[in-house]
Amino acid sequence: MNSKIKDICRLSLIASMYVILTVVNPFSYDAIQFRISEILMLLCFYRKDYSIALIIGCFISNLFSPLMFYDILFGTLATAISCVFMMNSKNIFVAILYPIIFNSILVGLELYIALDVSFIINAFYVFIGEAVVMIVGSIIFNKLQKSQKFMELICSEK
Repeated sequence: MNSKIKDICRLSLIASMYVILTVVNPFSYDAIQFRISEILMLLCFYRKDYSIALIIGCFISNLFSPLMFYDILFGTLATAISCVFMMNSKNIFVAILYPIIFNSILVGLELYIALDVSFIINAFYVFIGEAVVMIVGSIIFNKLQKSQKFMELICSEK
């Protein structure tokens, strides 16, 4: 198969998985969020081009948010910034800190602006939810990266 087509299919699949895991999860859009789809953010630690799929997936997911405009702006920005830092990180346990920090600040700010609620409290709620998801995700990926087949699947070169 043509490598360009294979890459487009791979990135489309990742973006689709992010959207599905976000939209079907009832805890994706509140102040206390547990976006299971955020686990996929760890993919850009292994391969930079996954960041494109994750940003697109986040953008599409945020079209379904009750705070659509704000989520599109702040949530997608938090994902984009997190991806840039994660894909340049050398340690997966350091990489998980970026989405925790950037989502806490930017989504906390979003909720403060959109709903006129406490920035500190909402940033803390987002921090807790994102931290739980990213810690669980890093444990899962740490186990999965021991599998040669898994690493070939997610890291295959262009």
